[in-house]
Amino acid sequence: MENSSNPIHHTLNTGSMILMSLFIGIIAGFGAIVFRDMIGFVHNLSFNGTLSFFFDANNHSLPSIFGWGIILVPVIGSVIVTWLTQTFAKEARGHGVPEVMDAIYYREGKIRPAVTIVKSIASSISIGTGGSVGREGPIIQIGAAFGSMLGQIMKMTHRQRIVLIAAGAAAGIAATFNAPIGGLAFAIELMLVTVNATNVALVAIATVVATIISHAFLGLSPSFFVPALSLPLQTPLNPMILLLCIPFAIITGSAAALFINSIYWFEDGFNYLIKNVYLRHMIGMFFLGVLIFAFLKLSGHYYVEGVGYATILDILKGALTNPWFLLLLFFSKLLATGLTLGSGASGGVFSPSLFLGACLGGAYALIVQHFFPGLNIPISMFAVAGMAAMVSGSTGAVITAIVMTFEQTRDYADIWPIMISVALTYAVRVRITSESIYTRKLLRRGRMLPQGLQAAISVNKRALHLMNKDFAIVQENELRTWLETSTTAEKSHCVIISNKDEIIGVLHQQDYHLQDRQNADNLIDKKFMIVPADTTWPTLLRTMHDAKAKVVLVSNYFKSNNIKNIIGIISQQEIVASAHETAKLLD
Repeated sequence: MENSSNPIHHTLNTGSMILMSLFIGIIAGFGAIVFRDMIGFVHNLSFNGTLSFFFDANNHSLPSIFGWGIILVPVIGSVIVTWLTQTFAKEARGHGVPEVMDAIYYREGKIRPAVTIVKSIASSISIGTGGSVGREGPIIQIGAAFGSMLGQIMKMTHRQRIVLIAAGAAAGIAATFNAPIGGLAFAIELMLVTVNATNVALVAIATVVATIISHAFLGLSPSFFVPALSLPLQTPLNPMILLLCIPFAIITGSAAALFINSIYWFEDGFNYLIKNVYLRHMIGMFFLGVLIFAFLKLSGHYYVEGVGYATILDILKGALTNPWFLLLLFFSKLLATGLTLGSGASGGVFSPSLFLGACLGGAYALIVQHFFPGLNIPISMFAVAGMAAMVSGSTGAVITAIVMTFEQTRDYADIWPIMISVALTYAVRVRITSESIYTRKLLRRGRMLPQGLQAAISVNKRALHLMNKDFAIVQENELRTWLETSTTAEKSHCVIISNKDEIIGVLHQQDYHLQDRQNADNLIDKKFMIVPADTTWPTLLRTMHDAKAKVVLVSNYFKSNNIKNIIGIISQQEIVASAHETAKLLD
């Protein structure tokens, strides 16, 4: 928390913020290009033994000159990645976005500068050596880290620093996918705490500048350029196709839940079975190497290695027409991503989501077409809808999924199936598992975050986050002695218990100094409440008001009056502190 001992933080004027947004857009634009070249350099060196930065992810990698030795390439990469993250920045491990969200809501928008360098190197090695992850997560974290660093140098307010973080993240994703509107939507849905014209304008400036730089070096084509898809909406779609989106959304919603859970199943499994972080990542990447080598030998391409854009394009162009092979690709990519991220790699989940969605959409369309040949279902239509649906379901960014998929394919003709599939997929996934792939990681740390366009973080806080763990426990018959002799009176509260460990009441810190300690029993506040740790902020305030209670004891076992179950205390002091923290975000 920012306090009087810290340097004074000023609210900068709009002109200064615009200049910084421009600067962030420039850095993010060039950063995305450099990051792409770093991936290309690592890939060319590790797969072909050549020194070159050029690598087109939209084309399949040629068979490695190392033959079966390609199995060891991801293993070698894992050793370097583990050393980097363990030595310099552990938060650079994983898919990046949760760390940015954690910094926004729980660390005053402060991201260590080392993350920028370590994340870029570690992720380029993970992706370049064949890891099944995307480049968008790293560039989001890199852009956000630069925005945070600039905000800390300028000593601006917490609120303004968060805007720069959002601008950096949005600019990075805009430059990576040539999708400025999608980058803006991503920042609004997942990064900005408050959404107003000024904040949106600042983020938009950064995304536009980053995209202009990307265009200058990478051209104007969308990420997945398929001429057949770039068509205007000329005739109404067959209503039957729109109805088919409903069962399709049930499938993709279930698949998104599976994807979210599988990442953390693999992570828990690796952490439980293998304690050594180096060995853990090496084993995971060894099995990935075996998988991609098997695909090369059996099908002619590595298919599930890296970002997977070439495979997505194959599906969109109709080059892959066997639905069972597409389903095999789906489960293999699920396995490959779980092995990669679960064992400790650095990379994003956006690209794997696109891959999984394209496979499901293509397979679904081919199977339905087999049974109903008269419908003439466009394979690419459901592939694109599947891509958007899986992004929506896994990340929780519904608007981003619609906008970004359109920008990546420029396929306006399929916008209706995309919108239906995205909305229903998200609804199905939430019914199965409430947390997104981003918020699940933070929930496991006890961090509650808003999902989507929710600006008021306070409503997402729980008693667990508000409580004060610093309290003394004193038996009632020893209270007077404790007040006279204790050296721990600096504790904010004292819980009074009976000789049977049952809670009698609470003595507040402001009453410790009273001289009338012979009547200390009269100072005990016996009007307390006990609530479970997951009680929400609104529920807590409402019940305190109704009960006219000034103090709440937080229990890990609801309605237990035993001190052994009490893990914290919430008084007016803690409520005011939390309200102040929220005000810093919103002011």
